[in-house]
Amino acid sequence: MTLPVRWLAAVFLLAAGASAAEPRRPPSVLVILSDDQRADTIHALGNEAIRTPALDALVSRGTVFTRASCMGSTVPAVCVPSRAMLLSGRSLFHVDLKLDGCDTWPEAFARAGYRTFVTGKWHNGAASLRRCFAEGDAVFLGGMHDQWAVPTVSFRDHGPPVNDERRQIHSSELFGAAAEGFVSRLGEEPFFAWLAFTAPHDPRQAPDEFRRRWDGREPPPPANFLPEHPFDNGELRVRDEMLLGWPRTRRDVSEALADYHACVEAMDARIGRVVAALEAKGRLDDTLILFTSDQGLAIGSHGLLGKQNVYEHSTRAPAILAGPGVPAGKRIDALAYLFDLTSTVGDLAAVPPPDRSEGKSLVPVMRSEKAMIRESLLLAYKDVQRAFVTLDWKLIDYPQVGRFQLFDLARDADEIDDRSNDPGQAGRLAELKAGLAAERKAADDPLR
Repeated sequence: MTLPVRWLAAVFLLAAGASAAEPRRPPSVLVILSDDQRADTIHALGNEAIRTPALDALVSRGTVFTRASCMGSTVPAVCVPSRAMLLSGRSLFHVDLKLDGCDTWPEAFARAGYRTFVTGKWHNGAASLRRCFAEGDAVFLGGMHDQWAVPTVSFRDHGPPVNDERRQIHSSELFGAAAEGFVSRLGEEPFFAWLAFTAPHDPRQAPDEFRRRWDGREPPPPANFLPEHPFDNGELRVRDEMLLGWPRTRRDVSEALADYHACVEAMDARIGRVVAALEAKGRLDDTLILFTSDQGLAIGSHGLLGKQNVYEHSTRAPAILAGPGVPAGKRIDALAYLFDLTSTVGDLAAVPPPDRSEGKSLVPVMRSEKAMIRESLLLAYKDVQRAFVTLDWKLIDYPQVGRFQLFDLARDADEIDDRSNDPGQAGRLAELKAGLAAERKAADDPLR
């Protein structure tokens, strides 16, 4: 393999006796993606009940982006477009859900000489999998499954996938072990690895040792819990919303949250082992680790259970970045789409972005060179919901029923107090409606 010029320059510097501070190799990348994880499920970020030591350690040695949101979805399976956007850098109305015709970040890293690897959930079509990654181990080609019997495939050198033997172990253990195995096979080459858990997506089947810890201490429902959503938001009978009956009860939601938290804790334990494997291999200090999720989840908030809405609990996701060039212990509240995170990683690694990527790097914000990269966000769900988000305010439009909601996020982060009928906010309402129209036009939103 021919090494890129920037690698050769680093090798020359080392051979010439350059300072030990000079990097031995370009930074490698490990993207860790959870499934359906709310942003408020990490101990170090304010959830005192949950135990997440591995993620807490990443928070301590890295930067947290507190306002990173999934742009939305054109289908009920929100994870499909969300992952497609993360992988390609293209926005919601410009990305193909199966990545057909879309250049991607793993391909961009491969062009830069990186070894590429994937394990875990892949919900963007089998055809694009082997194009994006050179090798994969224990890859689940689907959206959800019994966590103790996830069917997986493996492949090498972009070759045909081979069915793995059915292994009766928990999905988080299966995918974590595959990532550890990849780390154990590493030499000195830089890598781009994609570790995609199915936790804490339902069915929420945590190993007993993690679920037992929540017996008798089930978490209370969220602050914005409601027995039912106050009106038809256009998607109240989707599968996710039918996992519990109506009206929702506080007890049922608490039980669901206990299952949910246990799944997060089990996943965190496997993340800790992967990070430890990197450290044992001597690769932790030169590896950028991005942890995020495809979106959040309601699980009782606003009387909802799923992610088929544009409230903060369902669009925001945890977003932690640690590694070379990343400030430690920093928190950034700049507005960002999730696909801006992969652009940030690419920027730090000096890898040119995929063709037609729309992601914006957060590096200038991390370095205090800019206060923000986006002044506002457009959020969308199918043809039934749209939202316009600024740093302090949020307007939600339900175009099929002619209804709006207006929330002062600076004072009402849980979106409890709808200000849309407040006469004192009439001017702001009109301003945000105009902003929404402009964002929709710029994004090529097909909704008319």
